[in-house]
Amino acid sequence: MDKQQLEEGTELALDYVKRDGFLPCIVQNVADGRILMLGYVNQLALDTTLEKGMATFWSTSRNELWTKGETSGDFLKIVEVLTDCDQDALVYRVEPQGQGACHTKDPDTGEARKSCFYRTLDLSTGKLAF
Repeated sequence: MDKQQLEEGTELALDYVKRDGFLPCIVQNVADGRILMLGYVNQLALDTTLEKGMATFWSTSRNELWTKGETSGDFLKIVEVLTDCDQDALVYRVEPQGQGACHTKDPDTGEARKSCFYRTLDLSTGKLAF
């Protein structure tokens, strides 16, 4: 497929080859735009996502397929799937179906954090802040 067709066409031609069979996938809350997490998707994970309607990824650490929420109950219902211009990254726009999206817990409430991105880099000190 030529660059024009890739960038402007309607054919899905995801480039799994560039990153050894995986695409980075940003997960965004459709209601408020908040970035919830980053995961990796292979063809099986995308197919499962589309079949179940729930965000599914390939765990690169466990080397297995996983649907977010199967153990925690915090599912991420797919509303929309976006791909970038060169079809080598995805965005899952979701409606969270539980308490949070992160596997870590807020120490004050004991609940799953709403997002895995809960710390900010202080540009003046180089340290993380909550």
